[in-house]
Amino acid sequence: MQQITWSDFEKVELRAGTIVEVEEFPEARKPAYKLKIDFGELGIKRSSAQIKHLYSKEELLGKQVLAVLNFPPKQIATFRSEVLTTGFYLPTGEVVLLHPERKVPNGSKLA
Repeated sequence: MQQITWSDFEKVELRAGTIVEVEEFPEARKPAYKLKIDFGELGIKRSSAQIKHLYSKEELLGKQVLAVLNFPPKQIATFRSEVLTTGFYLPTGEVVLLHPERKVPNGSKLA
């Protein structure tokens, strides 16, 4: 594992946001949703997330998640993903979303 400096870590804009819209994404190669996430003053950003195996659309609405906001946008099939929604891979390949233990203001930066 490569070590990074504190200065490297500070460059990552890892922020909390609330999922405000969830859509099916049938064009994706792997089962995924299109998400709109509210990051407060930073705006509403779009993300594609391969989380359909563990999460329903209903349980995602209103859920806070952590996302990296300063990666360049990525084109995924017909969708432009603006942020990387974070999570942990299970041995089976499913993704468990990373989220704050308690509600925090949208746009809060991970410290």
